[in-house]
Amino acid sequence: MLDQFDKITEAAAFITSQWAPRPAVGIILGSGLGGIGTALADKVTIPYDSIPHFARSTAHGHAGQLVCGLLAGVPVVVMEGRQHAYEGYPLAQITFPVRVVKRLGAGLLVVTNACGGLNPQYRTGDLMVIDDHINLLNGNPLIGINDERLGPRFPDMSAPYTPALIDAALETARRENFACHRGVYVAVTGPNLETRAEYRFLRGIGADVVGMSTVPEVIVAVHSGLEVLGISVITDMCLPDHLEVATVENILAAARTAEPKLRSLITAAVRSRRGGA
Repeated sequence: MLDQFDKITEAAAFITSQWAPRPAVGIILGSGLGGIGTALADKVTIPYDSIPHFARSTAHGHAGQLVCGLLAGVPVVVMEGRQHAYEGYPLAQITFPVRVVKRLGAGLLVVTNACGGLNPQYRTGDLMVIDDHINLLNGNPLIGINDERLGPRFPDMSAPYTPALIDAALETARRENFACHRGVYVAVTGPNLETRAEYRFLRGIGADVVGMSTVPEVIVAVHSGLEVLGISVITDMCLPDHLEVATVENILAAARTAEPKLRSLITAAVRSRRGGA
């Protein structure tokens, strides 16, 4: 971790040279959820390939670019696509953009994902605000010598997702009359989807949805002192006794269908940052 500080500084300086405003919010968009970038005003698009020390995104439905601009009048940086452990990247590399978002000046990270539903009360197309998570990635981005300039050695994880933001997101969904749950996200490595026995296990340990991302980014966000709002889009149901074959095409289609609801929650969170946070 000791070699990250200078790299973070270099990446942030490059982004600032392309787009000068200080962002209030960083947003990470998951598979099939890149549409919110079109809602930004005065935007500047920066491919990951051009940003020092950023890794290339190879996953389906990930554009692999940083979009900077104004959302609801608030300066934001939007990651259209992320990296995953199944792509072969170490967790410190996957979470590097979160460090850069913090260095740019953001106080809030909104992290989204497409996921499989384990809770039988959920339905494809529903949203879930993440209340807590389980890390089954067999790793942690904070392993190694800690750099106190980036965060404390032992960050507290009793409330990694900011409670007030959870409540506000659920209220937005109620006001706009669409299904939005509150639950637990479990992260697994992938890239294969799980077996029926694994789905039973994941549900048994308390998970409501399962995915292959988000948790490392949130760990680093908490380590960095960022507030966090996590939102999952349920793109397929993972009920072991009624399991249907999931395809990438169907998952991405479900994500795109739910994207307007996701945009509502993100926009409401960003509006709360007007005037600084």
